[in-house]
Amino acid sequence: MHALRLLTTAAAVTALATVATACGGGSQPASSSSTSVVFNDASCGGHWQVPGPGWHTFEVKNQASAGAEVDLINPANGAIYAELENTGPGTTAPLTLDVGSGKYAFLCMINEVDPFTGPTVTVAGHAAGTPAILPVTYNDLLPLDKEDQKETLAGLQTLVRETTALAADVSGGNLAQAKRDWLTAHLQYETLGVAYSSFGQYDGEIDGRADAVGVNSPQWTGFYRLEYGLWHGQSASELAPVAKTLNTNVHQLQAWWATQQIEPLDLVLRTHEVLENALEFQLTGHDDYGSGTTLATTLANVTATRDLLSLLHPLLVTRYSALPSVYTWLNRLQSLLENEHLPNGQWVPLSALPTATREEIDSACGQVLQELAPIASIAEPRIMSNDF
Repeated sequence: MHALRLLTTAAAVTALATVATACGGGSQPASSSSTSVVFNDASCGGHWQVPGPGWHTFEVKNQASAGAEVDLINPANGAIYAELENTGPGTTAPLTLDVGSGKYAFLCMINEVDPFTGPTVTVAGHAAGTPAILPVTYNDLLPLDKEDQKETLAGLQTLVRETTALAADVSGGNLAQAKRDWLTAHLQYETLGVAYSSFGQYDGEIDGRADAVGVNSPQWTGFYRLEYGLWHGQSASELAPVAKTLNTNVHQLQAWWATQQIEPLDLVLRTHEVLENALEFQLTGHDDYGSGTTLATTLANVTATRDLLSLLHPLLVTRYSALPSVYTWLNRLQSLLENEHLPNGQWVPLSALPTATREEIDSACGQVLQELAPIASIAEPRIMSNDF
């Protein structure tokens, strides 16, 4: 069986050494020593050595016949100290980490070649270094993926009821109630945490922006199209087809979702991507088509992120020492957003926020994203040789 461990996309990460450093909250000083490590189709690293514990750079040279991923591992359990992805033949790439006392070996995963491990090297002493992180496998993520699909389906069932009520409001000419029900339904959709095209074409139909076609195009459909009409004085007769189409698309999404098999990597990436989209589109006001509720949408995205973290928590709690900091900053962001929810149920529009408050919210969201970023590396699913 070739390529037992799959190489992942560049979106996933660079070296786990960087992640582990972030976990410990330290910085990477200049390396005090450097070692050349060569691998090819028959040898992974050779008999290398380091002068002792401390920061060290390995100059990893690919003399194999194809591209490869190279990991520095604890050979006793396969835990990863650092990794290099997508190293091309004939290239050299640095891998820097704080080497502690313990056992090390390079694991080479060359395209179309079975993974193989080089010699074990023991670093003497009792010094702590960059901690190794046990890899997360597809088998670890599959049960969580199924649970996520189940929870999303339950959320879609709620959404179906809400868009049905919304369509009835508009067709009945009750646009004041439609505004209230629009927000309820849209926030429900945003709590589902859609990112990386999990909903395929349905996301564009249900929650697409007018950027590509303009606000007057009949091709523009979904929540934002209805928002634009409701808050720009369009009549019930104009908006009834829009609300009906939205409701139809939500019903179709519900039926389609129940048949899908979701890629586990998507579950991992969404922990960061959902709030990244919120920072780009909601907290800039880009996605405000009249209702002034982008802060409410951002809060719904916080809820979606919490749900994803809850699913992944059993895998992260023993692998990511900075996980408590994620929740600290999520709490901070949530509190700042909730402060802008008025007693009458309305939300302060982003454009009405004092500059200092807006900067505080942006800063908190940015810090959350920084704390979330290592999760893509830590929980990136891998197919290991012992899975077969």
